[in-house]
Amino acid sequence: MSKISFQKFHGFGNDYIVVTREAISAVTNLEAFTRAICNRHTGAGSDGIALLDNSDNPDADYLCRIINPDGSEVGFSGNGTRCAVAYLYRENIWTDESLRLDTKSGIKSYDFLKRAGEAFWFRAELGKPVFETTKVPFNRLAKGQDDVRFHGDTLTDDSSGEEFPYLTLNVGNPVCAVFVESFDFHWRTIGAAIESHVCFPTRTNVVFVKPVDESNIEIRIWERGAGETSSSGTCSIAAAVASAFTERTVREVSVRAEGGITDALWRDDDEMLITGSAEYIFTGEWLLKE
Repeated sequence: MSKISFQKFHGFGNDYIVVTREAISAVTNLEAFTRAICNRHTGAGSDGIALLDNSDNPDADYLCRIINPDGSEVGFSGNGTRCAVAYLYRENIWTDESLRLDTKSGIKSYDFLKRAGEAFWFRAELGKPVFETTKVPFNRLAKGQDDVRFHGDTLTDDSSGEEFPYLTLNVGNPVCAVFVESFDFHWRTIGAAIESHVCFPTRTNVVFVKPVDESNIEIRIWERGAGETSSSGTCSIAAAVASAFTERTVREVSVRAEGGITDALWRDDDEMLITGSAEYIFTGEWLLKE
């Protein structure tokens, strides 16, 4: 029976298991392995896996794949990749001030800011947002039996009749940003309905955004393949960009999720940056039963 060594980190409560390709060389079914180890009751428990490997891209230092707890692979995770980078620094595998990570949604750059105990702080440059609906992807005219209906700039929850302004964009993953005045409603149900809505052919992350003032927003998160999470780098920057794009805030904001605060900046050159931490939780061994 093989043993797989792993480390667990979290970014503001959004937890990830970090493993290397070498460590899981005996795994024959990555999807099944991910579902098993991420299970909150019978596994180590996690919002996903950050899988590190060497990169063939000369412009990157490492490759990182993000696997959701349901076994699906996504293009990127702000907190997941930050956890992976923290692992490399914690193990002294990487010591330079900057690191370039190859992901399915492109190369992301990380600047090491500081270490406070087992918490590692980074500023990450994530690329440019995409608003073109075919590249999100989002098709408002798609037909299906759904509890949420999309109009021009608003969506309607059929169960309550409530309407909410929304914006779709891709920040490495598809995101539907829904603007709200409070979180005192069944946002989890609506988030689940939007995640798998027929209008999103690859499913979507959903972030509910409550603007506080021009420099602060609060969010609640429903992630594709993971459900409710306490924090998300992807959803944090998407919420910040969507708020600035719709002129609800300025381009630099503090994004308050239930797990903590992420500083987000959408620069004038369209580059997106987030600043946050990844904290080491524990090291473990997984008994592979394949």
